[in-house]
Amino acid sequence: MDIPAPLVLLLQAVESGDLPAARAAAAELRRTQSGTTQLAAEVLHELRQPLLGVKAYTQLLSEEIGTRGPLRQMLAQVERMEQIISDFTRLASERPAPQQPVSLVTHVQAAVRAFSLNPDSARVTLQVDASEDLGVQGNGRLLEQLTLNLLNNARDAVTGPGRVKVVVRREGTSPVMYVADWGAGVPEAVRQRLFEPYVTGSKRGTGLGLAVCRRIALEHNARLELVPSSVLSEQPAPTTVFRVLFPAPDALPAPSPTPVSPAPTPTTSRRRLLVVDDEEIIRSVFKDLMGRECEVLEAANVEEALAHLRRGPVDLIVTDKNLPGLSGLELAQEARRLDPSSRVILMTGYPSLVTTQQALELGLLDYLLKPFDDIREVRTKLREFLNAAVPVRHERRPDNRRVDVLDDSPSSARQVSEALARLGLEARVLTAVPGEPAAEPPAAVVVSWDFSAAYGRQALELARKLGQGAPFVVLAEYLSQETVLEALRAGAAGCLARDLEALELSQELSRILGHAPAPALKALG
Repeated sequence: MDIPAPLVLLLQAVESGDLPAARAAAAELRRTQSGTTQLAAEVLHELRQPLLGVKAYTQLLSEEIGTRGPLRQMLAQVERMEQIISDFTRLASERPAPQQPVSLVTHVQAAVRAFSLNPDSARVTLQVDASEDLGVQGNGRLLEQLTLNLLNNARDAVTGPGRVKVVVRREGTSPVMYVADWGAGVPEAVRQRLFEPYVTGSKRGTGLGLAVCRRIALEHNARLELVPSSVLSEQPAPTTVFRVLFPAPDALPAPSPTPVSPAPTPTTSRRRLLVVDDEEIIRSVFKDLMGRECEVLEAANVEEALAHLRRGPVDLIVTDKNLPGLSGLELAQEARRLDPSSRVILMTGYPSLVTTQQALELGLLDYLLKPFDDIREVRTKLREFLNAAVPVRHERRPDNRRVDVLDDSPSSARQVSEALARLGLEARVLTAVPGEPAAEPPAAVVVSWDFSAAYGRQALELARKLGQGAPFVVLAEYLSQETVLEALRAGAAGCLARDLEALELSQELSRILGHAPAPALKALG
């Protein structure tokens, strides 16, 4: 193997004792390695677009002929490529992901569902023992990736039919997860280097999965290790057991259950769906996905999309965020100028907290992350939005100044009340769940994500119910992409950090709710 030129210079400088030259060569080596890693990550990310198209068409074809034979193998290989891209991208990332209190079991179950979608997983029997719902401080998507990588590793360790088991339980005050398999075991030669990149004892593996698991565990202050099979009371004993030991939570609020959406009501009217993406394969996927149910219009950029919108209204717009020229967010703004009732879903392979907040405050319906786990789940979402009635915002009386504040923290409720007073609004603080909505709807609702009487999604649903069509704003102790995304999907008007000072909070509420400060109160603060 050729030695990189910066490394040669570094070795020569060290041998000659030239310290300045050694420092310069070391700096150049770091720069070269960093640039190469970033380039590889960007190339792999671009591969996700055509891969998404291949996977989507494979899933659609499987509906017609079933996942068997070559089609089954094709889907397994596509998902394997997706996993490699995801693993490398995570290893190349230097940015820690945002965290918040989450349900460990909820995300383990999501990983189990993703694992079951891979046809190769059908050859193993998967058992899940997770009766107690445990809260951890973490990032939901990364916890799913951690679990899925461990499951894939266990499956690949098993030759032919076999068994894999996941156990989630509490040990002392700490949540812990075990993933066990009855495969060939870990070769002694790789045990000491098992969590290093590209080290694997399996012919199936890439050597990235466990390295990513260790990286994710460290981000969660958790310990990932290979432990003796005797830690689980199983007969016969498993050959390999991995344990992830999470730190004891500091009285985390109980996570709310995932709501189950009712089945959409079929409609006979011909709806119009506009798909905007500069990748032809993505537009084709959506056209074949929804073409039998609605009229699908295509656009490769914002200019083409606006031309469609000027010719006539559409029922739903699905747009990529990163488009040539104007972005998908700018398209949403332009669509709203043409038709204030426009409904937009944003798609992106580059999710961020900032763009999620922008999507929320623009009133977008959803924020879909590429690559999609299952294109059929996307179809279900599109059906629901196409068939749903456009929500009507009821006009409030000009003299209605009441804002319901759902917050059981005295200091936080006091800050919100002061911020509303600066706008000439009156706070009605609720520290418990009211029995029924008030006869007179409020002008707006401010709800704490950490409202212990109805935490997380339950709090958002309560705010929507009490508002009776009025806008509501979410305050979050941990302002993360996941929290903002949940607020967006619940129909919130905004999502703000809970620790804002009263003056800054009043400015943000004024911007979101459209209330100018009361003249007599402008001098406050």
